[in-house]
Amino acid sequence: MKDVRMILLSLMACILLMGCNTVKTSETTAQTQPVTTTAAGKSNEAVPVKGKIILSTTTSTQDSGLLDVILPDFTKKTGWEVDTVAVGTGEALKMGESGEADVLLVHAKAKEEEFIKAGYGVKRYDVMYNDFVVVGRTGKIEPNEDVKTTFQAIFDNQYPFVSRGDDSGTNTKELSIWKSLNLTPDQNPNYLSSGQGMGATLLMADEKGAYTLSDRATWLTTKEKTSMDIICEKDTQLLNYYGVIAVNPKQNSKINEEGAKDFVDWILSEDTQKLIGSYGMDEYGQSLFTPNAGANE
Repeated sequence: MKDVRMILLSLMACILLMGCNTVKTSETTAQTQPVTTTAAGKSNEAVPVKGKIILSTTTSTQDSGLLDVILPDFTKKTGWEVDTVAVGTGEALKMGESGEADVLLVHAKAKEEEFIKAGYGVKRYDVMYNDFVVVGRTGKIEPNEDVKTTFQAIFDNQYPFVSRGDDSGTNTKELSIWKSLNLTPDQNPNYLSSGQGMGATLLMADEKGAYTLSDRATWLTTKEKTSMDIICEKDTQLLNYYGVIAVNPKQNSKINEEGAKDFVDWILSEDTQKLIGSYGMDEYGQSLFTPNAGANE
């Protein structure tokens, strides 16, 4: 009887050891299993770095902090690192023409369409939008929703106005408003040009006690540093659309065609559009950009 119990105990010990070995083998397999990801980013795991792309974009996407939030997700999902050059839209398009950028994220639709028509870009896609606002010291012009009335009052009273003056998307919008009023802004002796990005222009306008036109995202991220408020908003003429364009690789052998295509696919993807739409909600109580890639369908 004693021998039988010994045999049974030995068998149980063997079964327990086999079970432990099975668990250990399973854990080891899970740790070493390679993660398969695609450029579309279906996995949450990072993929190996492939190289770099050059993104030329407007200063508003940089100054608003959006790029700092979303670009790490692009690198994680596609393996491409991004060298960002934040300039005005006009300068960004020139970089595309000369092959100094692989992909553009800009906001002057008419100029972007000319860029495509000239063969410098593959195709333009809507990405997101927000709106422009006129900001300045309160008191001289009552807050309103009519940008033409606001610009006319600035011109008639020769109030100081700081223009970007840098061929950016914001500068292009500002000049189009003056043109729609048949006004030449330089005839206002207090019309100034900053030649700088949006954040620096807002600070200059505050220092000069001037008015200026800003995209809403940069305004929200800068307003606490100023004594200015919104003077004019919500006019349909102030809508501000951003587009993404892969530079045409046929124009220049330096273009990273694969990386640019991956960037376009990624920024138009559902996950990235959600990321863009949520940016700003926690800190400002509103989205700084409204995703609209659906407009391309």
